[in-house]
Amino acid sequence: MAAQEDSNETGRAGKTRKGASRRKRKISIRTFVQIFFFALIALIAINHSLEKQGVEIAFLSSASLHAVCPFGGVVSIYQYFTAGTYVHKIHESAFILMYIVFALALLVGPAFCGWACPLGSFQEWLGKPGRKIFKKRFNKFVPPKLDSYLRYLRYAVLIWVLYVTATTATLFFADYDPYYALFNFWTGEVAVSALIILGVVIVASLFVERPFCKYACPYGAVLGVFNLFRIFKIKRNVATCIDCKACDRACPMNIDVSESGTVRDHQCISCLKCTSENSCPVDDTVEMMVGTLSGGDR
Repeated sequence: MAAQEDSNETGRAGKTRKGASRRKRKISIRTFVQIFFFALIALIAINHSLEKQGVEIAFLSSASLHAVCPFGGVVSIYQYFTAGTYVHKIHESAFILMYIVFALALLVGPAFCGWACPLGSFQEWLGKPGRKIFKKRFNKFVPPKLDSYLRYLRYAVLIWVLYVTATTATLFFADYDPYYALFNFWTGEVAVSALIILGVVIVASLFVERPFCKYACPYGAVLGVFNLFRIFKIKRNVATCIDCKACDRACPMNIDVSESGTVRDHQCISCLKCTSENSCPVDDTVEMMVGTLSGGDR
């Protein structure tokens, strides 16, 4: 029995070294995807401004940010089904993007939040100097009990946005949207309130990772629901887990992955930072997959 345990430990150590070596060589595809979408949205915003001056970038759409934002489809649902029209400034393309993002979320959860949302990526990049400054204290400033309540605030924001948009048939959230402010601050079209909120998000990102995503994003609230029934789930192999908590430390949304067999938390953004490909030191222990891991889940 002792010899078997030693053999298991040796095998596990070998897998740990192998996983660590692979991660050192690994170039993050996610980082490239984040940069691509951030640059694309920035160029579309710049091109929209240039078009008003009679100049445009030939290979880019001249659409405004509202036309390429999938949340525009969500806020237009009531108007579309009751009047057959879209909320002012919202284009049919926003509906198409909404359907695409919903289909993706049904498969792999809120990957849009973790991989493609420019504002989410912006907050994450701002958190890098914050992590260097505050080290282990970074992303730990909000007391856990308070944090557990604040995480549901974004659902209140969602209800508020949907209600006011439905009753006014206007895209009023643009006056408070840090995403819109980030890519239009130079145009003079951004409300002071949106600029102030963007400033708060920028400062808060130095202390808390993705603060707007965690506590205020209405679209993140919508997509978070898909974590309850997504097809590909984040699973932890209980049999091979060494309880090192590396997955918990890696999670930008402060989810206790090490206490779950299957992650169903509404805050998961499918960034895959917790997986064996990125932070877990043991191969095939934290994975995105369909079905049941060999060690089972709970």
